[in-house]
Amino acid sequence: MAAPGPAVGSGAVETCGLDQILEALKLLLSPGGSGSSSLQITKHDILLATLKSNLSALEDKLLKDPQWKKLKLLRDEIVNKAEWPQNSVDITWSFTSQALLLLLCLKETMIRLAAAFNPGKPNPRTPEVAPALSPDTLSISQQKMVQSVLQFVVILGVCPYLMPGVGVPLRYRTEFGAVVQDVVRLDVAPHATRRLYTSCKALLSVGQHTSLGSLIFCRHFGDITAGLCQLGFCPTKKPLTPMEEVLTEEERTVSRGALRDLLDQVYQPLAVRELLILQGGPPQSCTDVKTQLRCWAPAWLRRLCGQLLSERLMRPSGVQAVVRGILEGAGAGVAGGSDAEATAADWKKCDLIAKILAACPQQSLSPESYYRNICPQILDLFHFQDKLTVQQFQRVATTTFITMSREQPQLAAKYLLQPMLAPLHRCLNIAEVPENDTVPGTILVSEEELSRCIEDVFKVYVVGNEPLTVLLDSLLPVLGVLFSLYCFTKQSVSHIRSFCQEILLWILEKLERRKAISSLKGFAGLDKAIPSLHSLCQFRAATQGGIMITVKEDISDEDEDETLYQKLSSEQSQVEHLGDLLSHCQACGLAGDFFIFCLKELTHLAMESEAELKPKPFSSSKSLLELEQQHAILVESQERKLLVLQLLAVLCERMSEQIFTNITQVVDFVAATLQRACVSLVHEAESTVESQTLSMSMGLVAVMLGGAVQLKSSDFVVLKQLLPLLEKVSNTYPDPVIQELAADLRITMSTHGAFSTETVTVAAQSTLNKKDTEGKIGEQQISCNRYTEVAQKSSQTGQESNEPSTTANQQSGSVTTEQFQELLLSAYDPQIPARAAALRTLSCWIEQREAKALESQEQLLKIFLENLEHEDSFVYLSAIQGVALLSDVYPEKILVDLLAQYDSGKEKYTPETRMKVGEVLMRIVRALGDMVSKYREPLIHTFLRGVKDPDGMHRASSLANLGELCQHLDFLLGPVIHEVTTCLIAVAKTDHEVQVRRAAIHVIVLLLRGLSQKATEVLRDVLKDLYHLLKHVVRLESDDVAKLHAQLALEELDEIMRNFLFPPQKLEKKIMVLP
Repeated sequence: MAAPGPAVGSGAVETCGLDQILEALKLLLSPGGSGSSSLQITKHDILLATLKSNLSALEDKLLKDPQWKKLKLLRDEIVNKAEWPQNSVDITWSFTSQALLLLLCLKETMIRLAAAFNPGKPNPRTPEVAPALSPDTLSISQQKMVQSVLQFVVILGVCPYLMPGVGVPLRYRTEFGAVVQDVVRLDVAPHATRRLYTSCKALLSVGQHTSLGSLIFCRHFGDITAGLCQLGFCPTKKPLTPMEEVLTEEERTVSRGALRDLLDQVYQPLAVRELLILQGGPPQSCTDVKTQLRCWAPAWLRRLCGQLLSERLMRPSGVQAVVRGILEGAGAGVAGGSDAEATAADWKKCDLIAKILAACPQQSLSPESYYRNICPQILDLFHFQDKLTVQQFQRVATTTFITMSREQPQLAAKYLLQPMLAPLHRCLNIAEVPENDTVPGTILVSEEELSRCIEDVFKVYVVGNEPLTVLLDSLLPVLGVLFSLYCFTKQSVSHIRSFCQEILLWILEKLERRKAISSLKGFAGLDKAIPSLHSLCQFRAATQGGIMITVKEDISDEDEDETLYQKLSSEQSQVEHLGDLLSHCQACGLAGDFFIFCLKELTHLAMESEAELKPKPFSSSKSLLELEQQHAILVESQERKLLVLQLLAVLCERMSEQIFTNITQVVDFVAATLQRACVSLVHEAESTVESQTLSMSMGLVAVMLGGAVQLKSSDFVVLKQLLPLLEKVSNTYPDPVIQELAADLRITMSTHGAFSTETVTVAAQSTLNKKDTEGKIGEQQISCNRYTEVAQKSSQTGQESNEPSTTANQQSGSVTTEQFQELLLSAYDPQIPARAAALRTLSCWIEQREAKALESQEQLLKIFLENLEHEDSFVYLSAIQGVALLSDVYPEKILVDLLAQYDSGKEKYTPETRMKVGEVLMRIVRALGDMVSKYREPLIHTFLRGVKDPDGMHRASSLANLGELCQHLDFLLGPVIHEVTTCLIAVAKTDHEVQVRRAAIHVIVLLLRGLSQKATEVLRDVLKDLYHLLKHVVRLESDDVAKLHAQLALEELDEIMRNFLFPPQKLEKKIMVLP
């Protein structure tokens, strides 16, 4: 559309520089008078007078100033080549024409200057010197001047001549724009359309220069595009004669071509944004501005913009251009900042983009061809790495993915879901692996490809959270591979583990319960028809922390045992990982349904196994192949039964008591239990475990009927499913108690709880008592009850096993002499559980200050000390607890005996007994706390003597007790601090037992930790010696544990000294009240 630049003589180029042209532009934009009246008519007059005055000043300068002669010659030559009238009665058009001429002069001059520029070769001696600047380069101030001129040209030469609804109207831009709209005269020559054509043609010509083009199109692209749309595509109302036509058909064709060339050349997101504004941008006033009657863009413009937008979209990277064009207009992308964060949260904008991308344009041949071109670009939106736009692009991609899947599910499955899930489909057991990919070690799916696939699935399914049928059906075949991948990630550290887990949990929750159970069967290996990982494929850890899928190595005959072991361990780990996965599915009820399925499957397998194990007559007519097939079926059935049992074991271990979430699941569980009991009766295979399970399940029903759950009429409808099974149990089960309970439960269900027998109430209460203990009894009290019951059951032969013990839960003073004597006898019982329970009960009585126990303290001390020598840990730990509690009540009488026993030699007590006494002394020191200062002298002397004992374990025990004691003495440690320090230094440096040296260093750690900030006062005389000792241990000690203790002690000492030298500053103010 732009005319070629005129040929200019060399003289004009030599004498006419950029400064003269820019000075002329500056003169053209000089401000007018200082009138500031607020009347609209005055503003119009001032604008017209200013434009007229500047035009006259420019003409005078060109005619009279000899220095501007060359510029005048250049302008005259361009005028002669120009094809538009420069003069008009309308001052605004005359001003616009002169500005356009000067811009063309500027462009021509810049071209000639650049062509004549010949920079010299750079000097290698001064490489840091910047290269010579091209003479056509504009400075910052010159660029601002050109931008001002361009703004005047667009406002005066383009915007006033746009039709209503085309572009953004002037009166809605600025107050100056409203003035210009009223000043322009459309009733005088040249015609408005001719003016618009001239302005657009001249601006496009100027824009051919790179520097000037960036200044034009970065700010005025939208107005120029609107003008070209009107020139090339605006329909005429009626056929016009050649005399009436303003533009010829050739000029309209040129305008259309210029529009498409311009749209192809500029930054595509900018083109998309401006076309969207043109298509449905701000409406324009059709009448007076005060009426605010707005009219939208004309139909032809909307159709044109839609067509042009579709062309932008169908281009390479067109989807990215559309997304950027919409998002960057709201502050995202290039603009960034806080506006970008606001745009990231604007889901409405993402929905808008998704609808635009999902709608097939009319220019496309068919929806399928459109989806074929667009879908790969949509998938690429997930993989942008730009931190500023990644969140927006991923949200748009997810929303578009879901919108397309909703509107065109078949096409979305073919062009979106299949390419996204292709890496997983490639390694399915139903897929055909090419022969060239069966070489062991061949990488079928690379690390990057698999990570990208899993992340994309997570973004679409979990983040999108739209359980559409096409999405669920597409992911269902690859769930087996996903679960295998999840199991592999659980064995190591991988960033895709959480993605796999979230995807599996999401789809298991959204699937129909029947399909979810079927998928879980495939995960567990119970359903071989479910697609899973190909037998030739295996997962391997990759170099970047991800996972890749490769072809397995060939297995030799010698490795069959190893292969079998790996297979069994893999199946075991898969079952355990399935249990972990189901532990997150308890709230939705899936875990409970799968547990019930396993119970029913176990009953079914029991029936099949009984039928298969029956002896069958041998038939000689059977072939060897038939016998082998029969044997394989039997082995497979046994494997399936073992797998179900393993599943049940894992589910019972991993699931909590809230596995059942509704009445229906509880009823199904009870029905499965009753059915299994009936099957056992038929095959006469009753066992104790099944009998207990049956009692528990029937007790559960009794609890529900007894009022623990508020039952509705619909719940009783579900419960009535148990009536046939209960009737069968009541008629055939050999246990009369269960028979009676089954019959009574039938009556209660049939009457909807209106009639309930005492048997049902007792069963419900018994079940609740087994589950819950008494509400407000402490943990130790419960423990005492349990051990006391064990003691009484073991010591009283002939007594019923279910008779409860009431010894320990009675109030103080309620223990009778017979009970006390009986418990003393149990403390010597040869049965270890009974003896330990008796000792625990006696300890509880001492802690509760029972009178009978406190009166017999010497006898109890003797019992506890004798049991200290028992070899079973359950017994001697109970005795240690009893001695410690007794010493807490009477420390003066008992502590002396314990110290004497601890200080005695190996001839009187075994080393193990002395160690146990040392444990008692440590517990006594902890229990006494600050009161231990009363017994400082005997304790310290005993422990210091123990450090000299020949037995290394006793020396370590004494040091441990010494450290525990020093933590509680604080300033009372002062008189003996030298003795303690000398002992620790000697032991840490000279003792040959590593355990003793460790204990000595650990005493220093406990000493510094217990004294804290008081260490500088208590240890001031020995602190330097301790520091030297610790440094000696760190440098020369061979044991790593001792070094670690020394390092910990040095850290404690460092913290103490830092706080001492640099105490924390406290911002406080003392206020004294004077009398």
